[in-house]
Amino acid sequence: FIIFLLFYIAILAGNLLIIISITCNQLIEQPMYFFLRLLSLSDISYTSTVTPKLLIDLLAEKKTISYNGCMTQLFTMHFFGGIEIFILAGMAYDRYVAICKPLHYTVIMSRRTCGVITTACCIAAFLHSFGQFMLAIFLPYCGPNEIDHYFCDVYPLLKLACTDITVTGHLVLANSGSVGLVTFVVLLISYAVILYTLKSYSRENRRKALSTCSSHITVVVLFFAPLIFVYFRPATTLPEDKVFALFYTIFGPMLNPLIYTLRNTEMKNAMKKLWSQIMGRKGSKLKDIPASHHRAC
Repeated sequence: FIIFLLFYIAILAGNLLIIISITCNQLIEQPMYFFLRLLSLSDISYTSTVTPKLLIDLLAEKKTISYNGCMTQLFTMHFFGGIEIFILAGMAYDRYVAICKPLHYTVIMSRRTCGVITTACCIAAFLHSFGQFMLAIFLPYCGPNEIDHYFCDVYPLLKLACTDITVTGHLVLANSGSVGLVTFVVLLISYAVILYTLKSYSRENRRKALSTCSSHITVVVLFFAPLIFVYFRPATTLPEDKVFALFYTIFGPMLNPLIYTLRNTEMKNAMKKLWSQIMGRKGSKLKDIPASHHRAC
């Protein structure tokens, strides 16, 4: 319980720090940081659909979840997880335009384009989540009511259905599997094009471009590798699924702030500036205290 509580606090603190730093330092005007702020927001929302219930279950002697709670968790997890998947694709497109079409970057990646990409991500995530939800909610459940997982997901729920799940299993694979795999392939192709374009750059410019892309590639691999293992296969559950699920529900959202800040000079400068502003306000408040109070202190 203590370990996962610390993980959850780290997720909230790290991602909130990124959101506040980007917002307070006008970095949000840049498309890359506009998407990074949205990614941090989806990380908080995504992990909050799973981790609080996991923490409660680690303390509870009897681990239960209601039917309505289970279906709500299923829908919200896939919705926020879908947003994260599509936002990562949007960030890859932003890097592609910045590196492959730098002269047209400000025109292509306008505020309107960022808004359209964000709206498309939310709509696509809703359609994906709604599809999973509809497949699960109409299944007849009977017999054992225990799932071998720490959150409600489609594959563990299929094991409780007292009907033939062959067609449903194929539909789940076509939904979740295709979303994860197709997006991952698109990301790989985009970065292959980016790396090919970087061959014509000078060594210094190539180093700067790779420093911004490497963080995104790390996040993509960390998120998609376990996701594809879990969802891109026939409708079966394995004991290892719970371990792999930890990577994209807890470890990924926890490491994202570190990955994006440790190698990003602008983010580190924004955080330093935010910290300086906070300390400056505290100092100004202290100066406003009357002299008698200073002596008392």
